Amino acid sequence: MTAPDQPPVEQLRALVEHYNSGRLVEAAALAEALTRRYAAHPFAWKALGATARDLGHRDDAVRAWRNAARLDGDAESYNNLALVLQEAGELQQAETCFLEALGRRPDLVAAHANLGRLYQATGRPAEAEASLRHAIRLRPRLAEAHNTLAVVLRDSGRLAEAEASCRAAIACRPDYAEAHACHGAVLTAIGRLDEGEAGFRRALQLRPDYLEARSALLYVHHFRADRSVADDLEEARQYGRVATLQAKPGFTNWNAPATPPRLRVGLVSGDLREHPVGHFLEGLLAQVDRSRLEVIAYPTRRLADRVTERIRLHCDRWSPLYGQDDATAAKLIHADGVHVLFDLAGHSANGRLPVFARKPAPVQASWLGYFATTGVAEIDYLLADPVSVPLQHRHHFTERVWYLPDTRLCFTPPATETAVAPLPALGSGHVTFGSFQNLTKVNDAVLALWARVLGAAPRTRLRLQNRQLADPAVRRRLLGQLASLGIAADRLSMHGPVSRDDYLEAHREVDLILDTFPFPGGTTTCEALWMGVPTLTLAGDRMIGLQGASLLAAAGLADWIARSPDDYVDRALALAADAAALAALRAQLRGRVLASPLFDARRFARNFEDAVWGMWRDRQAAPAE
Repeated sequence: MTAPDQPPVEQLRALVEHYNSGRLVEAAALAEALTRRYAAHPFAWKALGATARDLGHRDDAVRAWRNAARLDGDAESYNNLALVLQEAGELQQAETCFLEALGRRPDLVAAHANLGRLYQATGRPAEAEASLRHAIRLRPRLAEAHNTLAVVLRDSGRLAEAEASCRAAIACRPDYAEAHACHGAVLTAIGRLDEGEAGFRRALQLRPDYLEARSALLYVHHFRADRSVADDLEEARQYGRVATLQAKPGFTNWNAPATPPRLRVGLVSGDLREHPVGHFLEGLLAQVDRSRLEVIAYPTRRLADRVTERIRLHCDRWSPLYGQDDATAAKLIHADGVHVLFDLAGHSANGRLPVFARKPAPVQASWLGYFATTGVAEIDYLLADPVSVPLQHRHHFTERVWYLPDTRLCFTPPATETAVAPLPALGSGHVTFGSFQNLTKVNDAVLALWARVLGAAPRTRLRLQNRQLADPAVRRRLLGQLASLGIAADRLSMHGPVSRDDYLEAHREVDLILDTFPFPGGTTTCEALWMGVPTLTLAGDRMIGLQGASLLAAAGLADWIARSPDDYVDRALALAADAAALAALRAQLRGRVLASPLFDARRFARNFEDAVWGMWRDRQAAPAE
């Protein structure tokens, strides 16, 4: 007796009822049974594809949607196949299927919007913008497309347009938490911190379990001088509680040998590339003693460049986490038998703290890419130095502070032959202060203090450069702020983003750097030192605020650390008044810093190895829980 071509109506009804009631396991089991009995019927495969995707069974979802698309040739089946392929990390196949869907149905809005998201995630902004705008033309009130377009525009430096797209997404869907969070990020990038924070808090009102918004809120607090350490610590703990709750059950046993010949170290980061994390990591990894440490990199982002390739050469294994959900990523790390797992992102972009909340390694630590507590109880240690975290500040963290002896950071010199130029003031007749900082760091208090310096030294100039200044609206706003403080436009020079080599060359136009606060420079400070340009910093009252002081102390420039706003102004004026001393320092600075702990990768590598082994031995010596 041959099987009927059409599944019985009562079974189809039962399948739909299971799915709509959230009984996904039952729905998947029934759908699987129907695909075996009615293998030529696309509905059963579509039902299996939908339930398998919701359950996180990616292989089953891909198999099901492949069969559905093959059987019915429907554009929506190809669109759904593309979605599960994208989630599985098969991006080229996903793009092909989205294009196939659009070839069959050019007006399929979802495929245009989804293709735009894929292009955005893979760093193809022009193609992303075109796909998203096409989707919006077809369906003007598609909130998701407006929101993704806002992300593309924000990442391209078109901040005024990005804000407009955020507002459009919110107008379409006022309860769209992701749009409020994106709006918060755009406003923060412009420097409107109060409004930015309000965006994140609105997102959390709509979705209290929205961990990405909680992370963004914690990160934006780095830029605010009006936050107390106690308040930030409590908000971090709130994040940790939510992350731990979502991660349960986590791992309690590990297959990392207790007495290995070398420790297996994992590095989780989305920034193993041309990024501050990459620039501080590369030199260390090149010097790590492979008889003491085995290094596994866990990149969380697909984007790669020449720095990525150099970092990869210094790792024993390269095991990407992109395309993996948090539970799957944690299982992968756990299966690798990692002894000590480092988070290099914290609450910054592309972080994967929910993976750490699952405790995939017996020892976990925060280092390098974040400058405060993560709040995640499952992270055991935070690497610091005595300047960035004085002993009396150890209570600022949920992690135990593990001290490196010289510095918590070691910078990799740029792979370029850019020479140190003579002091520009000797030729121009006036001192030029500079800042290459992200504009979000240049808050009202920073501008007011810089205005005091410029006002007291009327022949000086100020050169500013960052990615936000590519936006004309942002430039006009900043010019207005400085004009209100008495700084005329003819004393200012503003520049947008350029290549790294051109950015380094731009130091030829700067005599000394004025640091920002409460979020000082990091990479920019080190690059300036390498180019012979010292930075005047203002020491703060917590780890992020002491970053500049830590770097300058490690570089042997303690006299460039101001302890109060008045001290900052006095030092700036005294330094600017002595061009001969600035010229002498500039001529010798690269050699001095290259010999200092801040650039001595071999010395730092030994300290880092000792710290990793020390944390592991402490773990072994601790009483069993």
